[in-house]
Amino acid sequence: MCMAETRRVGERGQVTLPKRLRESFDISGGDEVEIREEGGKIVIEKPITRDELAAGYRNRADRDGKLADAFDGTSREATEYLGDAPEWE
Repeated sequence: MCMAETRRVGERGQVTLPKRLRESFDISGGDEVEIREEGGKIVIEKPITRDELAAGYRNRADRDGKLADAFDGTSREATEYLGDAPEWE
């Protein structure tokens, strides 16, 4: 269950994020956050940076490369055992 905290909205619509949440989500003064409506609620979220996105793509490419290498060995083994696949007409 999430812990709710009440904050007062200032004259200019500003709200201070609780310190506990800023620390938990690594949000500092001057950082950008996304604010959107979702399912009738206001959602505040730290956006993914280009560096984080690039790291995610690199991790996925590494994982996919290891998987392809594993299947390559399996494919070679199957060809040796079963021979080449027949030509379909």
